[in-house]
Amino acid sequence: MTKKVKLRTVWIGGLFTLFFIVLIGKIYWVQVVNASELLKKAQVMWERTKTIQPVRGSIVDSHNQVLAEDGPSYTVVVNPKIIDSLKNGREVVRELSAILGKPESELTDLITKRKDDGTLATWVEVRSEGWKVDAETADKIATALKLETPLNNQSNLYTRGVYLEESPKRYYPGGSLAAHVIGYFDKNGKAVMGLEAMYDDLLKGKPGQIITERDRMGYELPDAKGSYEPAEDGKTLKLTIDRNIQSYLETAMERSFNEFKPKSMTAIAMDPKTGGILGMANMPTFNPAKYWEAKPDAFRNNAISSQFEPGSTFKLVTLAGTVEEGLFDPNETFKSGSIKIYDRTLKDHNNGAGWGTINYLEGLKRSSNVAFVKLGYEKLKPAKLEEYINKFRFGQKTGIDLPGEVKGLIRFGYPVDYATATYGQGGVSVTAIQQIAAYAAIANGGKMMQPHVVKAVLDPKTNEPIQTFEPKEVAQVVSPQTAAKVTEYLEQVVSGEYGTGKNAAIEGYRVAGKTGTANIVINGKYADDQWVITFAGYAPVEDPKIVVLVLADQPDLHGNYHNGGLVAPVVFKEIMSQSLRYMNVKATVTQELSGVEKKVVAPDSAGKTIGEAKKQLGDMKLRYDVLGKGAKVIAQFPAAGTEISPNQRIYLLTEESEGVELPNLEGKSLRDALAVCSFMKVDCSVSGEGYVASQTIVAGGEHKTVALQLVPWNELEKAKAEAAKTASQTQSQASGKNVQTSGSGQAGGNRSQSQTQTQTQSQTQSQSSKKP
Repeated sequence: MTKKVKLRTVWIGGLFTLFFIVLIGKIYWVQVVNASELLKKAQVMWERTKTIQPVRGSIVDSHNQVLAEDGPSYTVVVNPKIIDSLKNGREVVRELSAILGKPESELTDLITKRKDDGTLATWVEVRSEGWKVDAETADKIATALKLETPLNNQSNLYTRGVYLEESPKRYYPGGSLAAHVIGYFDKNGKAVMGLEAMYDDLLKGKPGQIITERDRMGYELPDAKGSYEPAEDGKTLKLTIDRNIQSYLETAMERSFNEFKPKSMTAIAMDPKTGGILGMANMPTFNPAKYWEAKPDAFRNNAISSQFEPGSTFKLVTLAGTVEEGLFDPNETFKSGSIKIYDRTLKDHNNGAGWGTINYLEGLKRSSNVAFVKLGYEKLKPAKLEEYINKFRFGQKTGIDLPGEVKGLIRFGYPVDYATATYGQGGVSVTAIQQIAAYAAIANGGKMMQPHVVKAVLDPKTNEPIQTFEPKEVAQVVSPQTAAKVTEYLEQVVSGEYGTGKNAAIEGYRVAGKTGTANIVINGKYADDQWVITFAGYAPVEDPKIVVLVLADQPDLHGNYHNGGLVAPVVFKEIMSQSLRYMNVKATVTQELSGVEKKVVAPDSAGKTIGEAKKQLGDMKLRYDVLGKGAKVIAQFPAAGTEISPNQRIYLLTEESEGVELPNLEGKSLRDALAVCSFMKVDCSVSGEGYVASQTIVAGGEHKTVALQLVPWNELEKAKAEAAKTASQTQSQASGKNVQTSGSGQAGGNRSQSQTQTQTQSQTQSQSSKKP
């Protein structure tokens, strides 16, 4: 018995000893060997980390006007489980559908959505109509569903079944203004194209975090240790873009784009002394805030990403090269018309008819291809020609700080390629940004500056510069003396007799520039009726402040390339004249320039059919509008025999004026506007002084009456924008009213047309003159 007790005691003692050995080993393992790993796991359980999102940096223009910025937005979230328990699904669906415009059937599916295990979901986002809505829309939802304040109060998710989750959203105050330069932010929070993508790392900033300790119930421990790392907001990008000049570009382009319907259109404005881009626009375009509504071709920045045969604007290279080498004698003569290079006959643009024997200066003004073949191919020689093409940096990227730039193409496979390159066809394909950089170099005394759009990086809190981008000279392409001489010759293209750039002339300013018309290659052959139309120029000649290039790809010229003179040069003129006045560049030319605004006599179109009148005015290169729907012209303004400017529009009336809408008088002087009103037998009341900013036609009374609002020239754009805004508001309430407001304009890049203007355009057949 004693032996058994002793044995049992030994076994029990052994087991307890073994237990304590295992326990001590486990404690040692936990406290020593695996301590750091377990501590980390414990910290995860008691610590809570909250990420603080930084504010994305703004993008501002050269005067600190906001082009892109972050602001609050709200995503609508529903809780099907709570909605089911509250039985308020019908109310939620009805109110959200009315406010967001989302079909009730789709909302019903969302509030009854289930998880994979079959239970009702607790978090469902209402996409895309309820994704990142603005504060105004969120307020409407909160009011309609009686949500607790503030808007982002998460308790609403459990008490009302609807939650407004706050998050930042990218706002673009100018709408489509400079869209291709700025780029956009997609719905997944990804920066796409433009500066948004190129400077994404700088703009997005650095997230911060708050780390706190909580108990097992999730409550924060009062004396616990925590850490706070603030978010670093993104930097502000300050651009060389001037919002007003950008607006001038887009407004002028839009009118021409709607009239001539090109495949695409591009305009660039540059400071020749710095290379800073003052404006860059493309059409078709898009609104970055509603990018999903645009067609795919609207996103291409043709200013830097498309290459084309430039046509006669490329003659700048040939001209500059021959002047620099002392080979250009403006008084030397040659036989125009055609010239044979090996087995190819190259012709002047008038189908090889030419103008007989003329001097080289006239050849430049008439844009003679033969003149430039003789200058570039016979005098300068192919090797030197290629050297100057390289000097002007064609065939290589300009280095502009925008993504997607292409370098163009310089390819000479055959000797004749050098000959055609002298006038911008064949072996040369260039980009719009390369072209304007070349013209800017001549305007800047031969110094080529690198184009750029970012002026500085600013601290988002102080707005003080952190980094500045100084102008960068990349080449001295020709001597200052040569540049001055070339400018003198290019001025005569605009102001001189025979000049193809007359439509770009601006009263009071000396303008230098060159037209370009290049045939489009289709199926390996040059098309007879498809062209790229370009005009590049700068002003004022004595001290160039701005260079502008306008390009239209395949505009509808009604089969006559001479009509190209009514596309790019006219848009250039509008942009340049507005920009010069905005920049306070004083007009210095008081006398009438030779060949500019030379008076012509208005022909007699009364009694002619519409077709006959169009041909008559087209042959005289005069612009006109057909008013009414009649088959014959019954009256015209100005009257036959009146001396008029070549750019003055002639109105052809085809039915009694009482039944015809008054044309849009926006931008006209008081004298011109009153004359048109008199012709249309409309009474006018005038307020203000200067130019017509808006017109209001008031029905009722014995006679049709139009009220004209006039403002000074320097206030015209602002007044037009205000008129457009008013017209847009009036249009939505126009039903049942007898007052219609006409006027169009642009405010921060948002363009809207009034109801009357739209009706006028639909009843007015507009046709422009033909000009080489």
